[in-house]
Amino acid sequence: MTAVEMGARQREISVSEFFTKNRHLLGFDSPRKALLTCVKEAVDNAFDASEEAGILPEVLVRVEIVSGDGAAAPPVAQATRFRVTVVDYGPGIVREQIPRIFAKLLYGSKFHRLRMSRGQQGIGISAAGMYGQLTTGKPVQIISRTGDKNPAHYFEVQINTKTNEPRILEKKQIEWENHRGTQVSIELEGRYQKGRASIDEYLEQTAIANPHAKIVYVTPEGETKTYPRTFHELPVPPREIKPHPYGIEFGILLKMLHDTRSHWLSGFLSSDFSRVSPRVGEEICQKAELSPRMRPRDIMGEQAEKLYKAIQATKIMSPPTNCLSPIGEKAILTGLYKQIKADFYTAVTRPPAVYRGNPFIIEAGLAFGKGPQEIEAAKPKAPLAEGEQHGEEAEELARVLRFANRVPLLYQQSACATFQAVLETSWRNYGVSQSRGALPAGPMVIFVHMASVWVPFTSESKEAIADYDEIRKEIKLALQECGRRLGVFLKRKEHAKHEHHRRNIFELYIEEVVGACKRLKGGRLAAEKLKAQLLKIALKRTGGEKTDEILGKKGGPEGLPDSIIVTPEGVEGSVPPDPAVEASAAAASAPMPEPPARSGEAAKPAKRAARGKPAAKRRKR
Repeated sequence: MTAVEMGARQREISVSEFFTKNRHLLGFDSPRKALLTCVKEAVDNAFDASEEAGILPEVLVRVEIVSGDGAAAPPVAQATRFRVTVVDYGPGIVREQIPRIFAKLLYGSKFHRLRMSRGQQGIGISAAGMYGQLTTGKPVQIISRTGDKNPAHYFEVQINTKTNEPRILEKKQIEWENHRGTQVSIELEGRYQKGRASIDEYLEQTAIANPHAKIVYVTPEGETKTYPRTFHELPVPPREIKPHPYGIEFGILLKMLHDTRSHWLSGFLSSDFSRVSPRVGEEICQKAELSPRMRPRDIMGEQAEKLYKAIQATKIMSPPTNCLSPIGEKAILTGLYKQIKADFYTAVTRPPAVYRGNPFIIEAGLAFGKGPQEIEAAKPKAPLAEGEQHGEEAEELARVLRFANRVPLLYQQSACATFQAVLETSWRNYGVSQSRGALPAGPMVIFVHMASVWVPFTSESKEAIADYDEIRKEIKLALQECGRRLGVFLKRKEHAKHEHHRRNIFELYIEEVVGACKRLKGGRLAAEKLKAQLLKIALKRTGGEKTDEILGKKGGPEGLPDSIIVTPEGVEGSVPPDPAVEASAAAASAPMPEPPARSGEAAKPAKRAARGKPAAKRRKR
């Protein structure tokens, strides 16, 4: 083959064609995972849109079995085709943008801004539609409405994989019962299965990290699961920031010099970067031996290299953190308490840190134990035959919940920096057994969340966080603080149990002692008075009221900030609202078809709890 013939075969490859052949990069490498990815991308978009518009998120997720040729729907275990419908009650989408948002890869509003959000690349929902188009040939169906006075628009779109442009099959105005919001339906081949890394687990973890959201989920079996809103305030909205000088590479600096609107180098440094004041800009120019009044477009080659080295050698403040919106200790406790049964809960939010010029915040939470109700409901083991022995049951390992910008990460756990940090933490120091290189053993759930303007994922499918020393260090510090609180709780509880056992023994002998003393006195002894005095001494010798407090008889988790202790007698600490009460109240006052209230319309008691006011002791029903 000649060079001319080889040259004639060269042609441009569109991004749509590339991802059509490499869809595994986007999370569509198996039918089960593809179904989950489709739901995830639609829910993430719904949450982002609602929060950016200042609306408490409310989402309906429906997964239906689709039968071909009018036949009866197969059983869930045998079904291979599904229709995923996600409805949100957010701000809606303007008519002109609907086709591009749902049928054009690398199209979005979040890629070019440094601001925390769930989506980043402008790929997700359009890739889900492309996968449905490839496997079923069906278009994506969208309904969107921006307000009461505006019409609802219906679209059916597909993606042209050669040009990466949307192809509109149908568009019209329709009547829609929702006052505002968006509904997207995608038909695709998939596999539904419960358990780990399933749609059910994804929505459960989403409810933990987003207690301010209400989620209604209709399963393929027709069962309806509701995750009620238990935190009635929106997260603090993050603000967009400019890039930090430490976070750019040499090629990016050259591009910024060429594209800037500033006429002087000093103006470029102070206006196009964050944390660069005019004084710092002058210092950078001096170190680079460049005039502050040079035109940025004229700087290239050796001068640009000097400028880049001068930036790295100059001490510059860390980037601002108002571009981040962490979950917060109270909200983490609310989410864990709502979804996980345990005896002890705690949460930590670390101070902001920086990797490669990008600010980030690490948050950790921990739930330990099975809950008093689970312990009481445990069935006794069957009696053994003569000579028979109980087999040793393997102790369960801790469960790790990983999150990035409030989104659960369900795959590639071992490749994630979060998981590695959990393994490297010495949990034995806090009273929890742990084998070398393994997760801690015991009934424990570990929650780790990373909030950042740019999360360093290991791939486009956003399933694991890359291993940076700064990130791993912050995760370990957060886990160690949670571990210290857990260790205090376990030591106090063990000591209190020992003292309470001693008190019970004393109380058993007090009756005998009082009776003996009464007989020695010939029956002329105030037995009740002596008994009360001896009981008082026994109480004092066995820790007194402190023992009762630790065992949950009264009081709260003294010295354990942002923690909850659950006992058969009640709940102590930063007690969130009762999920059952919230669910019934939401069902009675806010039916699902109605749009959600804005954050300012939240109930006063819920706001009081969200601000961290100490709650009174609440007995279990």
